Amino acid sequence: MELDFERCYRAVDSRDQRFDGWFYTGVTSTGIYCRPSCPAVTPKRHNVRFFPSAAAAQGAGLRACRRCRPDVSPGSPEWDVRADVVGRAMRLIADGVVDRDGVPGLATRLGYTERHLHRMLRAELGAGPLALARAQRAQTARTLIESTELGLAEIAFAAGFGSVRQFNDTIREVYGVPPSQLRVGRRAAIGGSGALTLRLAYRPPLHARALLDFLALRTLPGMDEVRDGTYRRGLRLPHGTGEAALTPADGHIAATLRLTDLRDLAPAVARCRHLFDLDADPVAVDQTLGTDPALAPAVAAEPGVRVPRAVDGFEMAVRAIATQQVSLLSARTTLTHLISTILTPHPERPAGLDHPGQPGGVDQEVCVGEVGQDDANLLINSTGCFPTAEEVLGAPDAGFRMPVSRREAIRAVARAVVEGELDLEAGGERGEVARRLAQLPGIGPWTAGYVAMRALGDPDAFLPTDLAVRRGAAALGLSDDPSTLDRYAARWRPWRSYAVVRLWRAACTSHMNDAT
Repeated sequence: MELDFERCYRAVDSRDQRFDGWFYTGVTSTGIYCRPSCPAVTPKRHNVRFFPSAAAAQGAGLRACRRCRPDVSPGSPEWDVRADVVGRAMRLIADGVVDRDGVPGLATRLGYTERHLHRMLRAELGAGPLALARAQRAQTARTLIESTELGLAEIAFAAGFGSVRQFNDTIREVYGVPPSQLRVGRRAAIGGSGALTLRLAYRPPLHARALLDFLALRTLPGMDEVRDGTYRRGLRLPHGTGEAALTPADGHIAATLRLTDLRDLAPAVARCRHLFDLDADPVAVDQTLGTDPALAPAVAAEPGVRVPRAVDGFEMAVRAIATQQVSLLSARTTLTHLISTILTPHPERPAGLDHPGQPGGVDQEVCVGEVGQDDANLLINSTGCFPTAEEVLGAPDAGFRMPVSRREAIRAVARAVVEGELDLEAGGERGEVARRLAQLPGIGPWTAGYVAMRALGDPDAFLPTDLAVRRGAAALGLSDDPSTLDRYAARWRPWRSYAVVRLWRAACTSHMNDAT
């Protein structure tokens, strides 16, 4: 990746937070690397080098600045936009694939040889997959050191290191101090019941109310909830289960995580960031959408609207199919019955989701709906995680209170996931996923687009046939004809997914105004 020195240096000189995560500043005179917004005195030009990744800076022998903490910068928004191999690799590395399956496993997931993958990542990021995973491992270890009372040996293996010696050497190399020194002046907090409380950075602005309103309308009892300005949900992770509580705060998202296995910290953080779209560049998005007179007032009034995504791609596909041609209220009731048919009480579930969701800040009647009391009671003690593809595939017909065609569409998706023919996670190849979905019965363009937008994180998906999108377009004075609207939406590229969210909000506002 080529970095323009003058542009990067101007960003550093202005301490522009928007560039945090885009690149890293290496200062050769001090031997450290920083985020562009570091509050320290701007280094002289001849002492500065710029790197496309923290791993590249570490590879050059630089250690992380302890003042600006570049290792906790928001991720580069480029990896959300790009659907190529490098973008997919970065999303998979963030999810811990290298730590679990090694570089061979990552290469297999991407369909390339290890050598070719290494060459592509080196060219784009200045570091290979092992170095990139090592940088993340160091960040995970630092988080555990600062936020738990675990012994350092336990932390070493929980963070993915192969030995305590490797752990000690890496921490010294990356942070310039031994691991024990990082516990001095710790920033993260230790919560009750073994919870970890972390700060998830993002690029401002962030319209948190839009995120919470959207998620509140779609909560499922025992699975997730919005209450008192916090979104809570269960997580199914590579080594176990967990629960996340995400609360928007000033300049960050306060994340409280309860994990059955601390090796899942990095995947849990990556999935929470993906869910809240925290690596987005909202200024770039709003600049594009704000040039359209139809969207300009909404962009000015509500800057930083994000695309609510998913922590479980299969769950999102099932939700999408269940919502086909029915209201959110009806889909919620249907899904609650399906889940209650599958799940049984689980005594080892992390504490937290102790009752059906009570969404806040939105129409309670719309959010809560008519969920059967027996179904809701059964979910109170469940794992808090959406059923797996195997569990859904084995569910009896009676669990599917929906048309046969929709039931068989869900089973077809579950079967494809179980057989390894469909990868619905963030690292999936978007074009290939769309092609495979289109081959399944009961899956049309709307469902495939919805899955691309929310599960795969495609920033440029558009849903011209969506009823709420059409209503929102009409409310803004645009044509609600799908073909006409689809052509018009070309001006919103490459951020059409964000335009969809704004149209949904316009439809909701119009509906509430009509009701009053």
